[in-house]
Amino acid sequence: MYGSLEEILAVSKQSGLPFWKVVQLEDCREEDITEETSFEKMREMYRAMRDTDQAYDPALQSASGLVGTDGAKVRERRLAGKLLSGDLMGLVMERALRTAESNACMKRIVAAPTAGSCGVMPAVLLTIQEHLQLGEERMTEALYTAAGIGGVIALRASLSGAEGGCQAEIGSASAMTAGAVVYLSGGSASQMTQAAALALKGLLGLACDPVAGLVEVPCVKRNVIGAVNAITSADMALAGIRSRIPPDQVIDAMKSIGHAMSPELRETGKGGLAATPEGTAILNRMKRH
Repeated sequence: MYGSLEEILAVSKQSGLPFWKVVQLEDCREEDITEETSFEKMREMYRAMRDTDQAYDPALQSASGLVGTDGAKVRERRLAGKLLSGDLMGLVMERALRTAESNACMKRIVAAPTAGSCGVMPAVLLTIQEHLQLGEERMTEALYTAAGIGGVIALRASLSGAEGGCQAEIGSASAMTAGAVVYLSGGSASQMTQAAALALKGLLGLACDPVAGLVEVPCVKRNVIGAVNAITSADMALAGIRSRIPPDQVIDAMKSIGHAMSPELRETGKGGLAATPEGTAILNRMKRH
């Protein structure tokens, strides 16, 4: 696993290989598998994302009753042409909710990079694939781009809400996805890392404050924020906008912010939204049942 995004960029430049291929070869070395085996495993990840989206049940609610059916509500308004954000962004919103709700309802999802942030990447990539009319191989390559960014974040900081707050989950998912979108849009390797930095910067400090300790409220709807943030960050990077703080330093900043957070804001269910009167009331009602 590479220790920095700069290192991946340097290897890519020196070897002439694309960002995604550099990441794949490192995966093959670590896992002691062939390029073909690695690619097929990643392709199956993408297919699982697609399957989850297609298998969404608009009537299903989580066991707690806290989440479910919201993806269908956005879909209804989108199809009626009433979303201010337009059809593409509306479909991203819808899919982010659908996948995150499926996770809360114990259906099959891909942790990308975590279960709590599982809706960000598929929502964006499935929609971009349709929008740009891309093939499955290209989408699989995009997952390697995302994985390379996520691997550096995991090594330099964390992907765990318990350790770094929700910035480590939704923030990381958004950064990974932003880099993948730049790749799919024909951007440079440098622009991929810039998009990741811009996305992560936008979500620095995000607390992990699940109501009743469940990955439902506010987690499901935060997937929408992460997905939309990924697209806007990719667009900025593709326009030539750069992060004033280098990407690796943004990741390091996320780590320091996570360590500075009170434990109440790191997945304990004791602070933030979880500690509001309504959050406490929900917890008490669940305890009685």
